[in-house]
Amino acid sequence: MLAAVIVFLTIIGSIKVFQIKSAMAQQGSFQPPPETVTSTLAKQESWASSISAIGTVEAVNGVIVSADLPGIVESISFVSGAHVNKGDAILRLDTKQERAQLAAAEAQREWSRLERERGKDLLSKGILAQAAYDLLAAQNKQAEARVGEIVATISRKTVRAPFGGVLGIRQVNVGQYLEGGAKIVSLQALQPAFVNFTVPQQEMGQLRKGAAVNVTSDAIGGSETGSISAVDSIIDESTRHVRVQAVFDNRTGKLRPGMFVEAHLAQGANRSVIVLPASAIAYAPFGDSVYIIETAKDAKGSRPVRQQFVKLAGSRGDQVAVVSGVKAGEEVVTSGVFKLRPGANVLVNNAIQPSNSAAPKPEDS
Repeated sequence: MLAAVIVFLTIIGSIKVFQIKSAMAQQGSFQPPPETVTSTLAKQESWASSISAIGTVEAVNGVIVSADLPGIVESISFVSGAHVNKGDAILRLDTKQERAQLAAAEAQREWSRLERERGKDLLSKGILAQAAYDLLAAQNKQAEARVGEIVATISRKTVRAPFGGVLGIRQVNVGQYLEGGAKIVSLQALQPAFVNFTVPQQEMGQLRKGAAVNVTSDAIGGSETGSISAVDSIIDESTRHVRVQAVFDNRTGKLRPGMFVEAHLAQGANRSVIVLPASAIAYAPFGDSVYIIETAKDAKGSRPVRQQFVKLAGSRGDQVAVVSGVKAGEEVVTSGVFKLRPGANVLVNNAIQPSNSAAPKPEDS
């Protein structure tokens, strides 16, 4: 029985070893099916050298107008979205109590003035001591100061525009009680306007005060041209970017605070580069690359690809500029790069090509 069991196990083990070797041989000779991709022939084009960055519009002067003192809103002197000049009244708080206090203070001031004049007359006749007259004079000054204090309080209960600009939507109503510092309305000076953006530290050599900056946005339906007004004195340690500020006349008023824009800063003369669709680039932390299709075909008509690392020089629309790694005339994979690996076989089908426009206009924008 023991001998029979040993013979049986030996036979089974031999069969399994044969099966495993056969499977390994089949796996070694397995060739994955070719991937279907699109391609384009690389060609050189003239590329405008520029720096592109994401910017945010800010007002030269912008505040949230608030109440200086607490009180009840007596009247509102503005309309939401209206333009106001510096010093225009925006809102008035109730001042009945302060005006009553002012009347009492003015009466006290008048009485102290008369007392001072009487004391002066008595002092000249030698009837009143100098110390007593000095006390009357001090009381008169205190009464005048008290009147001035109440007048200032009444003036502060009229909220005025600190500068000319465009008002936002009001946040208060007549009869509402406001705490000191309560928000009333936003006030923004839109002409001129600032655009703040950041650029990498290696581009600082291209920045100079007065250089032209062009901004575009779907919100403004075109572009606006301004100039660099300031470059920050420090570089952000976390991003190694420097903050740049550009000023725009904004005569149309289309640039509004908080708006997202794309800023473009010209760097100099145009240069010749290889222009490829952005979909052709395989971005990775260790380097950007493309897949170039070789000319040799196999029996099924597929061709192998090789991975080529490239150096990029910016983008415009759907296009990317390649300054090294690709030669003119080479066939580059433009879509499907995420499916590929070095040496993989591909079949080219250019029936539908990826977008490759310098100024795309998406239908749903």
